[in-house]
Amino acid sequence: MNNWFAYDDGRSIGEVSAEGGVILRDEEHKRGGRMTLKQGKTFISVSCHIYKWMDHTRFFGSVNEAQREYVIMKNILGSMMDDILATGANDLKMWEAIADFVRRFP
Repeated sequence: MNNWFAYDDGRSIGEVSAEGGVILRDEEHKRGGRMTLKQGKTFISVSCHIYKWMDHTRFFGSVNEAQREYVIMKNILGSMMDDILATGANDLKMWEAIADFVRRFP
């Protein structure tokens, strides 16, 4: 099941983020997460959030690389929320999953 949808009905695409990057992709997960791909003058980044749990940003050398990694990270992030938050698992399981995510996607 796809629990991702366009953040703010897609209105954020093309807007300038707080960091000064243009938002290229922006999606939210129904269980409380968000992923945003931004391109600035000196950076290309993907920010991954699980609300009240994690805020992790990665930087890339090209938009193509960022797009590819965005899809991979989105699947893992979605699974974390669907498999852990949805089941009401304990905090330790979520922190372990976050640690694994950050190690896998430094």
